[in-house]
Amino acid sequence: MIAALDQTDPVALAQALIGCPSITPATGAVFDCLEAMLLPLGFTVERFLDGDPANGGPVENLLAMRRRGDGPHFAFAGHLDVVPPGEGWASDAFAPEVRGELLYGRGAVDMKGSIGAFVAAVARSEAVSGTISLLITGDEEGDAVHGTRALMGHMADRGVRPDLCLVGEPTSVNRLGDMIKIGRRGSVNMWITVPGVQGHVAYPHLAKNPISPLVRIMAAIEAITLDEGTDWFQPSNIELTDVHVGNPATNVIPGKATARLSIRFNDLHRGADLAARVRAIVEAEGGTLEAKISGEAFLTPPGAFSALISAAIAAETGLTPELSTTGGTSDARFLCALCPVVEFGLVNATMHKLDEAVALADLERLTRIYERILSSVATAS
Repeated sequence: MIAALDQTDPVALAQALIGCPSITPATGAVFDCLEAMLLPLGFTVERFLDGDPANGGPVENLLAMRRRGDGPHFAFAGHLDVVPPGEGWASDAFAPEVRGELLYGRGAVDMKGSIGAFVAAVARSEAVSGTISLLITGDEEGDAVHGTRALMGHMADRGVRPDLCLVGEPTSVNRLGDMIKIGRRGSVNMWITVPGVQGHVAYPHLAKNPISPLVRIMAAIEAITLDEGTDWFQPSNIELTDVHVGNPATNVIPGKATARLSIRFNDLHRGADLAARVRAIVEAEGGTLEAKISGEAFLTPPGAFSALISAAIAAETGLTPELSTTGGTSDARFLCALCPVVEFGLVNATMHKLDEAVALADLERLTRIYERILSSVATAS
């Protein structure tokens, strides 16, 4: 089936990828499909598994490279795993279907559509010199432990380091090209536990209620103002996301109380510093804290790379994209350690939703934008 595809047609390529179910963590058929697209274009493809079922795996990762003479190394990064489709789709989420001017299917926007567009752009750019690589994981929508970070380790072992990286996440908001991401906020989640001593409410002197210190902890956390934002980032925010006692009885003082919070922070902070600040509050009340840093904040300052991408977008859409750091995290938080990273892709209105869909015209426009970016990177060297 892949051999019969037109490699320059982003719709056909997106359909082929969507047709391979790949709920995170992804392995197997969807990577077979992408590899079959890339081999005829002259790419060398390396695939490997990382992790096991006991720790969130196995996850498949793919590194594909094509060298054509001298020139910079341009990398395109993305993921083939998708979130579960859920119930209530108008058609099979993994049977891509064109209805009217839209292509429906899980991953159409996030982000098999942009991967198909990039492959089509490469197929149309045979004359472009330099090195082109694809850094594709099956673990972006999950824990992101065995995906891009493992792929970066694999690259380091081989001495592979791109000069520039474009992540094809769906960054557009209302129209294709209205926004690109030049950074992302960091993310840290924390779990608070306050121990107590269970007992009868009529005999409080024989028990120790953990709820009161937990309330004081939460009040202290709520009183924190981390910052007022920066030139490129909105203010950091702390959100309490869960409080739990689990006490079904009305006459029992509980033996433990817990809470959970999440902090999304800008580049004025580091995750470990924020965890230490909250831990001091928790431990002062006799509690304990567990923290998990999902990623640090990063910024690719506006410059030649973002200007090149903006020019390609403007040439095809007439729009001047907003340079933004809003939204959640992406694997760009890891890739920024390698080189300048910018994110740009499709309109994100239906990602993770029922009946996820992409406009056919947007797939073609995105392909042409990616073509311009490839050409501009090669000629700018």
